Amino acid sequence: MNPDRAQRPGNVNVANVLTTLRLACVPLLGWLMYLGSQGSTGARDFAAVVFLAASLTDLLDGELARRRGLETPLGALLDPIADKALIGVALIGLSWMGDLWWWVTIVILARELLITAMRLKVARDVVIGASRGGKLKTLLQTIAITMYLAVVPVSGWELASHLMMGAALVVTVITGFDYFRQIRSVQRGLAGTT
Repeated sequence: MNPDRAQRPGNVNVANVLTTLRLACVPLLGWLMYLGSQGSTGARDFAAVVFLAASLTDLLDGELARRRGLETPLGALLDPIADKALIGVALIGLSWMGDLWWWVTIVILARELLITAMRLKVARDVVIGASRGGKLKTLLQTIAITMYLAVVPVSGWELASHLMMGAALVVTVITGFDYFRQIRSVQRGLAGTT
């Protein structure tokens, strides 16, 4: 028996289960947002809780995978899919409900899809890890979307939500350019070695 093979983690592990749960939250989030668009403030608040809880599993599954050596090819594939699906459904739902300008959703999703596709393209040769800016982007997006989803009858909440989304948008675009430059540099380096 190959000793390397014996030490590899299986696909059924706690990190991958959390990723799968996050992916399973996507249709639930969409349904709750639909109910929220029909006037149910309770559904909107529950959508905010589901979105926030699912987003927190992203922090937890990655940390567990690294600390416990549970990184698998399946997890590497499912994690970005779950992340982008969750963010995508939330942003599209908010724009569809008229709470968020469509151009904001388009800019954020275009950046997310482009950078994810580029990272996956070079993933066999080099892993482009999340930068501090990328982690800040994710945090700001999570806070902003949660604020947009929650119905909070506090003066200034709407303005605070807009400001948080503006900050998330700026950081999303800036980090997108940084990742693009980094990945293009890796691609040029790989092309030079072949």
